[in-house]
Amino acid sequence: MADPMISQPTQSQLNIAASTTPRHQHHLYIENLTPSPSSSKQINRLINSNHYISPSRPIYSDRFIPCRSSSNFALFNISLPSSATEEISPGGGGKEDSPGAYAALLRNALFGPQTPDKKDWGAGAARRNIFRYKMETRQSLHSLSPFGFDDMGDPGVSNVAIKTPRKVSRSPYKVLDAPALQDDFYLNLVDWSSHNVLAVGLGTCVYLWNACSSKVTKLCDLGNDDGVCSVGWAHRGMHLAIGTSNGKVQIWDASRCKRIRTMEGHRLRVGALAWSSSMLSSGSRDKSILQRDIRAHEDFVSKLSGHKSEVCGLKWSYDNRELASGGNDNRLFVWNQHSTQPVLKYCDHTAAVKAIAWSPHLHGLLASGGGTADRCIRFWNTTTNSHLSCMDTGSQVCNLVWSKNVNELVSTHGYSQNQIILWRYPTMSKLATLTGHTYRVLYLAMSPDGQTIVTGAGDETLRFWSVFPSPKSQNTESEIGASSLGRTTIR
Repeated sequence: MADPMISQPTQSQLNIAASTTPRHQHHLYIENLTPSPSSSKQINRLINSNHYISPSRPIYSDRFIPCRSSSNFALFNISLPSSATEEISPGGGGKEDSPGAYAALLRNALFGPQTPDKKDWGAGAARRNIFRYKMETRQSLHSLSPFGFDDMGDPGVSNVAIKTPRKVSRSPYKVLDAPALQDDFYLNLVDWSSHNVLAVGLGTCVYLWNACSSKVTKLCDLGNDDGVCSVGWAHRGMHLAIGTSNGKVQIWDASRCKRIRTMEGHRLRVGALAWSSSMLSSGSRDKSILQRDIRAHEDFVSKLSGHKSEVCGLKWSYDNRELASGGNDNRLFVWNQHSTQPVLKYCDHTAAVKAIAWSPHLHGLLASGGGTADRCIRFWNTTTNSHLSCMDTGSQVCNLVWSKNVNELVSTHGYSQNQIILWRYPTMSKLATLTGHTYRVLYLAMSPDGQTIVTGAGDETLRFWSVFPSPKSQNTESEIGASSLGRTTIR
């Protein structure tokens, strides 16, 4: 039996569309073509090639060669009669659902109802640039709809939805009485743990308030010969550091209400504490900062010297590489992990620097606030060692904390306004001013979810404020004190 590829070369080598297709729509596909001397002229005529083709090498091609002799390129133009119901093509018939009706709606939506039809263009109109700028083509979003929404508003008013400013409650949602909460600018007596437990130093005692259950626990009493000057939670776990009036630092396991160790080294009170993993920094009235590794047997591993007066502010950066310290000598210093002398010195403040906050959003961005004679919040770039900006708040700056969820920060103030201000960075526009304390707002801490702050003052109250939004990934509301409004006591 003869091979069909030999007996029928024309049908096997040239695949041509069915004969029922109109002639002007025929498409020619050439594949597996092996020319022979007798058919070379025909092949050269088909593929329009004058190149020599080796008879021993087959050609494999997927070229698509359409026949465009009868193509109707007018279909690509938006050229319509003035009425959408008129016939614009064979088969249109003036029907409402014809291609002409749809094209008219599309033309009106894209270019406006005043766009002239192609058949109405005169000699002068044909020379005009169709893409020229025209005021009348600027339309509202509703006018772009082919369904005919009317724009009933003022022509000068935009219909684009404007984002509603976030509302911040001007009242605290919870108030705790805190008897014997000291009115001392240089102390740090309030801190909030990652386990949602608030630690407060009241006189010679430290109390714990569980924000989920509102349960109050007395952690310790230092006795009549000592007092609490600072408290600081470790970033993880339930370890709490307590700085005392006698210059000691105690480490407590709050889950068991048990003291783990007592570390010495300072000669005077310890008013500032800052954790960095297993490293604890303590600042004292003796002008020094001690670096303590709680895993080591020694009370401290290094001593940082530079301040000429009491150290009242300490904060580690979020990457634990830089420590910022503020003192009653109006100085702001930055230390690295290995230095015993400050690597950066900022001397622009004219009063004590207690308020310090590192930005969690931008590496090296540091904020600091000055006391009564200064009243300013200043921003620094520790990476480039530059002063970025300054904002005069009009009041003594006692504390700063940066939101973890948005690029905003809160400042608390003393003389003479005793207010709490929520700022948007970097514009430093005021989002809210909160009042309620009758004494200087000396203490500030933020909840672990970043939505709530607690403030303390010499009026012996702790006030809880909802100031920051929740993270974008968090859809549930905060549990912190949400079900326990009103006023109670911390002890």
